[in-house]
Amino acid sequence: MNYDIFNGDADGIIALLQLRLATPQESTLITGVKRDINLVTKVDAKAGDNLTVLDISMEKNMVALELALVSGAEVFYADHHRAGDVPEHENLSAHIDLDANTCTALIVDKLLNGQFHEWAITAAYGDNLIAKADELADTAGLSCEQKSQLKELGTLINYNGYGAKVDDLHFDPAVLYEALLAYSSPFDVIADKASPFYQLQAAYQSDMDNALAIEAQHKSEKLGLFELPNEAWARRISGVYGNLLANQNPDSAHAVLTQNADGTYMVSLRAPLNNKQGAGEICSLFATGGGREAAAGINALPKEKIAEFIQVVEGKY
Repeated sequence: MNYDIFNGDADGIIALLQLRLATPQESTLITGVKRDINLVTKVDAKAGDNLTVLDISMEKNMVALELALVSGAEVFYADHHRAGDVPEHENLSAHIDLDANTCTALIVDKLLNGQFHEWAITAAYGDNLIAKADELADTAGLSCEQKSQLKELGTLINYNGYGAKVDDLHFDPAVLYEALLAYSSPFDVIADKASPFYQLQAAYQSDMDNALAIEAQHKSEKLGLFELPNEAWARRISGVYGNLLANQNPDSAHAVLTQNADGTYMVSLRAPLNNKQGAGEICSLFATGGGREAAAGINALPKEKIAEFIQVVEGKY
């Protein structure tokens, strides 16, 4: 059996997209909303199975990964999140890069020698690596209009990954991936008026308008904190809204707190773009938290912990 296991955001989807455009294969797709990262546990791996794991923390999946390796499965693993101690095993091909200015799709892009480079640039835009994506796009000779198109497409694919459950999303990430697999170039997606691009574009604008109407709950030189209600639109927009805020004020950290059904908050934290470090460390201090240097989150922050969260963030930056 072949299993493709990938994060449901732009980086995970496009990392796999590049691999399967280069090497098509029949496989079982294992994915979910962006916060659903314990994905390797969903596979009962056996000897002879092949697992491709993309854009989910190895540290968070270590037990399941080691079980898969012991079973005799072969694992290709590419990621840019916290990895822990990478196992040394003959059946594991690990490509881990924790640099704050890379993403999984860019790791795959290097492995494929830039075979689908425009898709990799799209993923970098979607993962809010704007400066890096602009640099790559300029080197590739893309026009300002083309850069803008790839940035919007990457943002929209990423936007689709946010939610508490797949029902919150406009597309199941597996369905979106399969739809995009029909296009060897991201510009072909934009050229096709029947592609997912246009449905996501309209939905994104509606959700963002709702978010922009909400005032900050806390504002200082070091942190802007915004609270969104327990609504599907708020869960969908939380991550890309955080990216938008980060780009508007690159010297400040930003946190978007979306209320969960049980009264806790789902947190999306963005480190200052001019100081892209510490977000994962901060969120890991709280139960259900984790992430990477530039962007991280907490799945269920109790309301009484918000003041402590603010204090920790402002103490860090």
